[in-house]
Amino acid sequence: MTKKRETSFAMPAFDILRAYLQARATITDQEFGFIRTVFIARTLSSGESLHQAGEVAKHAAFVAKGCLRSYVIDPKGKEHIVMFAPENWWLADNISLATKSPSQYFVDAVEDSEILLIDPVSHERLVEKVPGYAAAFRKGLQKHAAAKDQRIVKSLSTSAEERYLDFLATYPSIATRVPQWMVASYLGVSPETISRIRKKLSRK
Repeated sequence: MTKKRETSFAMPAFDILRAYLQARATITDQEFGFIRTVFIARTLSSGESLHQAGEVAKHAAFVAKGCLRSYVIDPKGKEHIVMFAPENWWLADNISLATKSPSQYFVDAVEDSEILLIDPVSHERLVEKVPGYAAAFRKGLQKHAAAKDQRIVKSLSTSAEERYLDFLATYPSIATRVPQWMVASYLGVSPETISRIRKKLSRK
C-alpha cells in the first residue's frame, strides 16, 4: 500500500470545509477554530490508496478537492464501485468506525485530491461541543443516504440509460472526470453500454 502523506493543515482545504459548514449551519469563529484543531489534512495522488479492505477504518474523510471512490472486489477479482466522493462529499465506513471491525471497502483517489480526516472520538467531541457542525454533518449524511437509497431503487426498476442519467444528476461535477470503466462499474453495466448511451444522448 502506498504510504499516505500527512501534511500541515492546508488552509485552502479548511476554507472549503468552512464554506461547506456555513452553507448548512451557523458556526462562530471560535467554533471554527476548534474544528480546525481536530482535522488532519492529507493529500493523495491519483490512484493512491487511503484505506484497504480488511483494515479497521480509523477516519471519516471530507473531500476538499479531487475525488475518491469506495469499492469492493468480488471473488473473481472484479471491482464494484459503491460510491464516488467528489468535492464537498464525506466518505466513511460507518460500520467499521463504530464497531472497530474490518472494513469490506477499498478507498482510493480517482484524481489528485486534498482531504480532511477526522477520527470517531474527535467527531463525537465536535458533535457535542459544536451544534452547527452536528447539524451540517447530519444534513450531509441524509443527502448521501437518500442518494444510496435512490440508487438501490433505480438499479432494481430502471434501464441502464435511466441509471446513467441518475448518475449525472447525482455526480454532475465528475461525469467527465472519471474513466468510463469506473462509471460502468458503479452502474453495474459494461463500458460498451456506457459508450452506446453517451452516443445516443449526444444525438438528442
